[in-house]
Amino acid sequence: MPHIPSALLLAGAVALISAPAASSTLRVPIETLALVPPAELSAAIDHSAHYLARACGSDGQFIYRVHLDPSVKQREKYNLLRHAGAIYALTQYHQYRADPEVRAAALRAAHFLRDCCVAPLANRPDLLAIWSDSRLTRTGKARQAKLGGTGLGLVALVRTEALEPGLVELKKLRALGRFLLYMQKADGSFYSKYIPSEGGRWDQWQSLYYPGEAALGLTLLYERDPHSDWIQGATRALLYLARSRRAERELPPDHWALLATASLFAVCRDACPPASAREELVQHAVRLVESFLGEQLVAVDPLLAGSFTRDGRTTPTATRLEGLLAALSLLPHNERTLRARVEAAIHAGVGFLLRAHVREGSSRGAMPRAIRALPSGNSLEAMMFNFRASEVRIDYVQHALSAMIHYRQLLSARSLPAAQVAP
Repeated sequence: MPHIPSALLLAGAVALISAPAASSTLRVPIETLALVPPAELSAAIDHSAHYLARACGSDGQFIYRVHLDPSVKQREKYNLLRHAGAIYALTQYHQYRADPEVRAAALRAAHFLRDCCVAPLANRPDLLAIWSDSRLTRTGKARQAKLGGTGLGLVALVRTEALEPGLVELKKLRALGRFLLYMQKADGSFYSKYIPSEGGRWDQWQSLYYPGEAALGLTLLYERDPHSDWIQGATRALLYLARSRRAERELPPDHWALLATASLFAVCRDACPPASAREELVQHAVRLVESFLGEQLVAVDPLLAGSFTRDGRTTPTATRLEGLLAALSLLPHNERTLRARVEAAIHAGVGFLLRAHVREGSSRGAMPRAIRALPSGNSLEAMMFNFRASEVRIDYVQHALSAMIHYRQLLSARSLPAAQVAP
């Protein structure tokens, strides 16, 4: 059972999140909430980064999935999107705190990704994609290039190229960017996959996350190579998401769209997109944030307080926290009540993650699939859930690590007294 830190003021978090919009409680500054012990937060960040570094083998491939009970054997599978996401988190950590072990792991993983999986399309040698081959993924599926795989692969390679200039030639990064644009339709939406055996571009299935991952890849490529094609493609993608969701009452948990929008605004500053488009994207961000906030648990058992799911899974909370943290750079400053609700939700959510993460032993820094097994586990569904509750996958760790790093940076940006923020 994960440790429950006594210093967490859970009742305060619950009261703050659930207070009515007009309540003065919502205006309590973030500096005074002290919900997460700073030293504990810093230790969790360090341990999770080093967990991923240890999980990266000498060949650059990650130990993709383990179980906290070593007697449980896991099916061998691999996912290149999650491989790229783990690289992204490692580079975020190295930027937060330079660390030779973490840097070396990020570069090993990037070399593996570059050497194993970057290849051109058979009929378009000018386009490069990240290819998923069943010999690596062990899924039995046809060789294919996933939109999100190339999007996050581009994110990973751009960020590691900054650590090791020359890791990937600029012309190859551009060819990966051109593949993303090749997969984009006129309205800004995308084909989800490129499957040669199915005739090429394929959209019979849509991923919630691929468009945002592609947009993030394009914005980071623009930062490395400021060509208008990249930023225009990212803008079209995010505007399509905003416009296609106008009639939806409840928006999906698309944290990648928030990350990509925040990145777009950061690299563009005031140069792009146009004011009308910026307004649309901000309103989309506000609606996503409201949707996220409506999911968070408030009056629940203290172990689950701050979670975004009743079953205590950790990654849905981590990804929503990533989105909410990114959204703080997008929300209008005059939206004081909304911003305060977001900050309170972030505090409580990080507290939940800290209660779930592994603090000791050979798996220190791991993030299990769920904070606990379901209390009543007699049904087949519950038994299957409980079997996986102590599973650890690299993406569970990656999303939690990214969220905790951004949260730690938020606290630092607020200039907290030295006694409250650990170095």
